[in-house]
Amino acid sequence: MYLWRGQNVRVMSSDSFDGEYTGRIMQKFGFVKIRGSSSRFAVRALLGMKRDLDRGWNVAFTLDGPRGPRHQVKPGPILLARATGLPMVAFHIALTDAWVLNTWDRLMIPKPFSRVLVRISSIIPVSAEDRDKEKALQGLQAALDRCREFAEVNVGEAGSAGFPFLERHV
Repeated sequence: MYLWRGQNVRVMSSDSFDGEYTGRIMQKFGFVKIRGSSSRFAVRALLGMKRDLDRGWNVAFTLDGPRGPRHQVKPGPILLARATGLPMVAFHIALTDAWVLNTWDRLMIPKPFSRVLVRISSIIPVSAEDRDKEKALQGLQAALDRCREFAEVNVGEAGSAGFPFLERHV
């Protein structure tokens, strides 16, 4: 959140206890919560996100949804990209030292002085004419998997001399 703070990024977040808690934290960093999830009020949230994209804002999803399975992409971002014609990117954040909560997604809270590596994918285009939702979903899943694998393998090197900070092809 710190990396993209103060940019008024719109983030879909559920109305659950966890979603409300994380939503409050997000707002402290300047994010705007869009209420909804893949399991509740999805259409309303997607329409709100489309409206915000049309107004020039950026939007973000937790790609694996409010219930998982962990690291498995849900179709919401694909539907929104197809409706707007805008491209997507995936990212993964890896930590060297964190408290891991006993939740379905194994939520991690970085410990002080932990190294953090954020890996962002290349741009993933999805056209409105692309009727193969499954192919687009597989492409987004593959991008997320590549980001996660790279970040987890290389997080220990983050901040060291010679680390390939600007490696482009994910």
